[in-house]
Amino acid sequence: MIRAALILCAALSLSACQVAKQPPATEMEKQAVLAALAESTAGWNSGNLDRFIGVYSEDPQASYVTTEGLLRGRKALAGRYSTKYDFANPATRGALSLETLDFRLLDAEHALYIGRYTLAYPDGKMASGPTSLVLQKEAGGWKIIADHSS
Repeated sequence: MIRAALILCAALSLSACQVAKQPPATEMEKQAVLAALAESTAGWNSGNLDRFIGVYSEDPQASYVTTEGLLRGRKALAGRYSTKYDFANPATRGALSLETLDFRLLDAEHALYIGRYTLAYPDGKMASGPTSLVLQKEAGGWKIIADHSS
């Protein structure tokens, strides 16, 4: 009987150790958001507009704040990017990178990402600024529902 109890205790301890090795949900969600943003960045850097905006929700209420005002919907966002940037020309598009400054889950389906974007151009010029993104967990993964980049 004592031996059975010891075996049960050892098994429970081993099981608890396995659970403890798993990253917390927040870290797992953060990694999923960062992966989605990395995929979008890779789209920008390869000159693929569809891949770049793939991280944006298709919800028509999704918003993007620009210096010209508020845009709603992925179609309007795609139109702005296609007219403002020449995706076929890396010299005028620049190479995009993101630096994470803050990340937090707002609830089980929403996250806030705050970072700094940088566009590096072949001639040595740079453009950089803050970005705050609200993402929503959708069937296709984490998608941006609000973007304010300046």
